[in-house]
Amino acid sequence: MERDTQPCFMSDHQGFCGSIKSSARDFVVIELDLQGRPVNRTDGPEEPTEVVRQCSRKAEGPAGLTTVAQNGDGVLSQEGFDLNVILGSSVNEALEEFASRAVACIEEQKEDTEMTLGTFPDKQQRASVHRAVRHNYPFLMTVTHQTEIRVKVDPDFRELSQLVSEEEAEDFFRFIDAKVPGSVFTFLPDDSKEHRTSVHHFISRRFGKLVETKSFTEQEKTAITVRLREKGNQGKKSRKRSASDCEEQVETYTGFTLKKENLETLEAISYMAAVLGVLPSDFSYAGIKDKRAITYQSMVVKKISAESLSCGRLQEKASEFERRGMQLSNIHPVSEPLRLGRLQGNHFDLVIRDLKPHGKCSSSDLEVLVKEAVENVKARGFVNYYGPQRFGNSQTVQADQVGLALLKEDMVTAVRLFLSPDESEDLQNKAKRHFLHTGNAKESLLLMPAYKARERLMLRALHRYGSGQEGCERAWLSLPHGMRVFYLHAYCSRLWNEAASYRLNTLPHWPVQGDLVCARPQRDTSATEESDTAQVHVVTQAEEKDNAFSLKQVVLPMPGNSVKYPENVLGKWYQDRLVQDSLSACRFRITSLKLNVPGCYRPLLAHPHDVAYSLHVKEEPQVTGPSPPHSTASLTLSFDLDSSCYATVCLREIMKCEP
Repeated sequence: MERDTQPCFMSDHQGFCGSIKSSARDFVVIELDLQGRPVNRTDGPEEPTEVVRQCSRKAEGPAGLTTVAQNGDGVLSQEGFDLNVILGSSVNEALEEFASRAVACIEEQKEDTEMTLGTFPDKQQRASVHRAVRHNYPFLMTVTHQTEIRVKVDPDFRELSQLVSEEEAEDFFRFIDAKVPGSVFTFLPDDSKEHRTSVHHFISRRFGKLVETKSFTEQEKTAITVRLREKGNQGKKSRKRSASDCEEQVETYTGFTLKKENLETLEAISYMAAVLGVLPSDFSYAGIKDKRAITYQSMVVKKISAESLSCGRLQEKASEFERRGMQLSNIHPVSEPLRLGRLQGNHFDLVIRDLKPHGKCSSSDLEVLVKEAVENVKARGFVNYYGPQRFGNSQTVQADQVGLALLKEDMVTAVRLFLSPDESEDLQNKAKRHFLHTGNAKESLLLMPAYKARERLMLRALHRYGSGQEGCERAWLSLPHGMRVFYLHAYCSRLWNEAASYRLNTLPHWPVQGDLVCARPQRDTSATEESDTAQVHVVTQAEEKDNAFSLKQVVLPMPGNSVKYPENVLGKWYQDRLVQDSLSACRFRITSLKLNVPGCYRPLLAHPHDVAYSLHVKEEPQVTGPSPPHSTASLTLSFDLDSSCYATVCLREIMKCEP
């Protein structure tokens, strides 16, 4: 079947050419909360300067930084911290050399040596160092002498590595450090009862209060399983929990506004996590924002109080944050994390430069062309396509192709697509190219820049578990749930875009029999992306005849396992399109990756709100000759869009070209 990849337009004005994002300052995005208020407003819940004045100068970091959190689907988030950021490049390089020598000491059973990492007066800072070193080098232990931190070979690791492989020992110590109650670690099968007894005795002697061990036999092979005891069973068995125990289990959440410039949202989170000593999965947000822009958005971080955030690492790292293009403000305590889609929309302040008319029109016609274009889109809206940000910024492989491979449960292909390099010769693309050519995940990991958190997580898991189907599955599980599901959503979004073009090219521009409609108000924030099945209505023949609905009420389904499809030729198109991608039997659920795509409904059209614009023409005299002055024109444009609508798509409708 032929795919509808060309965008459709709702207005027939001529439009104009121009360039956007000439600089990040030409594209400013401000998130609007559920009440429609800009998140960068100065009357926030609590000014950060007030928090700084009220908190103690010796504010300690939050408790629990040495645990590994679980993400929403119960999968351990095992992201390591960037020691280059925490320790500095010179100390980190020295630590890498020390770790290499330490491995040799373990293998050759030589005497231990120690190395100092420096002094860390702040308790939260010390916790970050302890945890990051332990995660990246499980065979090392950190020891604090007042404020100084030293590292040396962990004697427990040395002893266990004489009983099992070093790789198993590393995995076991990461399991112990995670301290997730009820979690299980299984050693490789071992046919020697005497050897198993030695392993049992070692674990019982060193970690008996934390874990319990048991040997089990399956398919004539016997292995040792280690289970972390529930909290009430660690040490003394207590039937009752004290009030202080209950208080300790209450999570601490802190909200703030993140301003970022020329930075991806997930990249900013990875850096903040490394600096603040928490996991990337401890951050929550309402939506992903553009990279090449100045953006303001709400975020919530778990495990850190507003006082410690303002008084501790943020003060120390403020200048470094700014060099990275980030600022944190409006810091205040909140009671729960943010959820995707928990916003009314976004406000945009844009500048379009170097305006020129299409075709034969002269520059003197620009004012008329601009007014006609903007007023048309204000009145008629635009097709609510997903913008290019939804599909990633790779030049070679886009996110929807990765999502298709995942839906086919072809984990190996999905990994290779994920790690496909662009043509550029920067470090990340060299690392990707090296992996695809050699299959050596360890060497590729050494090449991959520290700030590429997703790629490093993937390569670390591939090194540990191999690059076969099972190893690639474990590699995908090493990514947080939100990152994994992003690729499935990208594929579904691509299909939605094609379905929208097919609907407008094939059927009339009014609701017809079999279309799906949602009768809620236009600016109802919950109607922008997710409308449940009970609120979606199938247009009848009588309703089509009576013009009971308008085109702006038509919704199209995002493919999933809980949506209904249109009951006309568009519904048949969806079926044929899924067959074309070999997904006719797809359940949109990947059990092995704990992913489920129920689907949702998205309005066919979107409308900008509170639109304002101004055309600026500047005369520039010619340097030589008697030629008349040359004029340059720019357009300043501001508007609001509902959640999950794209400014670049709105601009495409206004300009009648790719902006």
